[in-house]
Amino acid sequence: MIGAAGLLAGGCAPRTPEDGSSGTDPGDGAAVRAAIARRTAPVLPGVTLAAWALRPASVHLDGDRASARAELAYRVAGYDTAPVTAARDLELRRTAGSWRVTAERPAPGAAAQPWDQGPVRAARGARSLVLAVGQLAEKPAEVARAADRAVAAASAAWPDPWADRVLVLLPPSQAAMGALLGQPGAAYAGTAAVTTGRTGRNAPADRVVVNPEEYAGLSALGREVVLAHETVHVATRRATTARTPLWLSEGFAEWAAWRGRGQDPRTVAPELARSGPPEELPGDGDFAFGSDPAALARAYEGAHLACALVAEEWDADRLRALYRAAGGAGGPAGALRRVLGLTPRAFTARWRAYAERTLRG
Repeated sequence: MIGAAGLLAGGCAPRTPEDGSSGTDPGDGAAVRAAIARRTAPVLPGVTLAAWALRPASVHLDGDRASARAELAYRVAGYDTAPVTAARDLELRRTAGSWRVTAERPAPGAAAQPWDQGPVRAARGARSLVLAVGQLAEKPAEVARAADRAVAAASAAWPDPWADRVLVLLPPSQAAMGALLGQPGAAYAGTAAVTTGRTGRNAPADRVVVNPEEYAGLSALGREVVLAHETVHVATRRATTARTPLWLSEGFAEWAAWRGRGQDPRTVAPELARSGPPEELPGDGDFAFGSDPAALARAYEGAHLACALVAEEWDADRLRALYRAAGGAGGPAGALRRVLGLTPRAFTARWRAYAERTLRG
């Protein structure tokens, strides 16, 4: 308060978010904000929005033109338990005394929304909603059916309560996928799909975002496994915390996605079958996007075998218990001791022996 009073007393009032060129009508800022707040949602055939709001954060006036930064918040009915939010930049123009929005786009560094990339086509499954943009080789309805099967696989592997449904985004390119995630598309080279969303109990519903360039090159089985893997992440989200190691969260998703498909372990883990298991379980850094493809494959395969070990030599319920416990106060080391009665070193030795035995055939 003292600093503000001093500025005002010196005749140098701070610029407000609605300041602009000289001669600006003081009421224009309020009129621009009202025009932004009135902006309606885009037309998304087949999609019901439970909530939609654009909240102006700052406005810059320049005669009959204005620019603004706003926060978008919306919920897809039946899928989002909390609003999805994104920063948006808008341009407005005053015509015949009224302000209207002439352009809207993601703010720098913010994630794009599907409708930013073209007309959205929607397909509904029994437990899925697919939003597609562009001429994809895979029809949205076919992906919705595969997503329904992914939901069934996730629920079978993770019987704890969850939304029991999944929302899938099919952008037109890898670059567009990156835009939906607020990242360069090149970061997702070699990645067929990712899951968005925060970890923890209060997270909104996730989106599974598909990389069409990688997804198109997969076999039918590969596509099923990819969607199941990502859907398992949605199912386990509430039990996943910052303490959960990636070898467990990614390994559990791999185990659940491949479960019951009757594949030879050497087919599921070809890189480890060639190289043999490393000395240590994969660390979180081994799962980074953009890593060497062979090294990344070894990380996922090693994580898968770690979870398969627990399910096979104990049981699936014990694996789930380990997952829940690893996100708690004791972290993964405490969870291994409490759930399996093993130290991390002893578990690693069991994992290496299991991997060598399994991949030898």
